[in-house]
Amino acid sequence: MNPSLDLATIVAQLRDVREQWRHAQKRPRDIGGRELPSREALSAIALALRGALFPMRLGPPDLRQESEDYYVGHTLDAVLSALLTQVRLELRYHARHDSDALVNTDARSLEVVRDFGAALPGIRALLDSDVLAAFHGDPAARSVDEVLLCYPGVHAMIHHRIAHELYMLGVPLLARLVAELAHGETGIDIHPGATIGPGFFIDHGTGVVIGETALIGRNVRLYQAVTLGAKRFATDDDGHLQKGGARHPIVEDEVVVYAGATILGRVTIGYGSTIGGNVWLTRSVPPGSRIAQASTRDDTVVEGTTV
Repeated sequence: MNPSLDLATIVAQLRDVREQWRHAQKRPRDIGGRELPSREALSAIALALRGALFPMRLGPPDLRQESEDYYVGHTLDAVLSALLTQVRLELRYHARHDSDALVNTDARSLEVVRDFGAALPGIRALLDSDVLAAFHGDPAARSVDEVLLCYPGVHAMIHHRIAHELYMLGVPLLARLVAELAHGETGIDIHPGATIGPGFFIDHGTGVVIGETALIGRNVRLYQAVTLGAKRFATDDDGHLQKGGARHPIVEDEVVVYAGATILGRVTIGYGSTIGGNVWLTRSVPPGSRIAQASTRDDTVVEGTTV
């Protein structure tokens, strides 16, 4: 150790700052180990799940079809055990002020992982519909395999389908970690709470933002830089943001939203509508609407056509 660096003082000062933070957050002084789930562990879990869901395309390069089931079973045995550890950490983190909840953490963790494992065939079926939507929706796509291997929107949706299931099973921190891994890799930001129907296609994708309470129907297509966000945030008497509440758009089936469009608030985009590029929209539109940038200057919509 270089004495000129005075590392002992730096270490002591960092300890003091940590203690101040833990005291302010009412954290226990000694929990006997790691308190929170690991981003690195979730990254490895997500990678393994991608391989188990699509073994011959996202699994190991030397895998042969006759060994496919063995690989999937071996991978799931390891990955679900690793997931159980992370689920237990999150549930114990939430229950640290509730001794009764802490007692039930292990049983609840096992239940979550069992339910998640049982959901994997349904997740694969949804992802197949997303891959087909991307293939049929992009004239540049030469095969479904190209779509699965190369398209960032499909990569983001693999993570989202996994993350959404974890979110619904009551482990939102793990879900957010899985979602943020894809966000960092693709530039597509989908909150794991967002409900997205089958056949969803994000073309190009960079800059897409989909909020927690968004509801998206079947066969919806978004282009790059689309935002499905909140218009305003309620605050309490102290000026702090109130959590929860439906605050993001509802996008019905067969809707297309072109690049750069921003749709804010709990508004409904009706069935079969088309929202043009760079539109800023804070009102509902009926089914079959065609909204272009110039037309948003007039809030009157009659039978799906702006006037």
